[in-house]
Amino acid sequence: MEKDLIKLSIEHGIAHVCLNRPSKINALSFEMFKAIDKVIKQIAADKSVNAVVLSGAEGNFCSGLDVKSVASSPSKAMKLLFKWLPGNANLAQRVSLGWQRLPMPVIAVLEGCCYGGGMQIALGADIRIASPDCKLSIMEAKWGLVPDMAGLVALRQIMPKDKALMLTYTADILTAPQALELGMITQISDTPYDAAVELANKIMRTSPDANAAIKLSINRNWTGSIRSLLARESLSQIRLLIGKNRVIAAIRQTKNPDKAYHVRQSWW
Repeated sequence: MEKDLIKLSIEHGIAHVCLNRPSKINALSFEMFKAIDKVIKQIAADKSVNAVVLSGAEGNFCSGLDVKSVASSPSKAMKLLFKWLPGNANLAQRVSLGWQRLPMPVIAVLEGCCYGGGMQIALGADIRIASPDCKLSIMEAKWGLVPDMAGLVALRQIMPKDKALMLTYTADILTAPQALELGMITQISDTPYDAAVELANKIMRTSPDANAAIKLSINRNWTGSIRSLLARESLSQIRLLIGKNRVIAAIRQTKNPDKAYHVRQSWW
């Protein structure tokens, strides 16, 4: 039995999450899907976490679905795909969509392989920082499959439809510079993990409530109607105005830049 498929440590408000199956290039077994889903829920319940850095062990992010492992057990495959209603997220989709639903910024560190299901997970992050030698692919078509892990929720927001179709049809493997040009990643760094931690610390200088409201507003309304966006902005602003962290943010700007924020409000 594999252990510690996902490593989690929380330091100074940052949750460090590592996909930890290096012998399989961090490929996704059924047990790994469950472990990722569990960690996302654990982070969501921890108000001390104000940012997440998501990475893969030993120089690779994730090589995608471990087809042999999942296909060897039809019952596991059914559990992976089962949902009560078509519009709900199943286990396979929650490991991508779950990062978007967290009330704090999530930064993915992409190194080595980032293929198929690994790419879907990375697309669930808010920001993706890749090493120069990283290789990325929406690879499901190569296996006669459609991307079904909710990564398209983010993909439709970050690139034009024709380019998303091209990449999904062809299953082409992209270099980091190519992915950056297409908008699939945010930036390239020779030291992507250090860059992610530095960015997480920078983001945490602002209010955790404001960051939660910003993420919620953008993710819920990026492709929504103007009316829904206006309603979301107004509701979020009211919640921020009655919270303590809005006052602390002002104090940090005018009197005491090191004054600590309160934990995130419960409604985010």
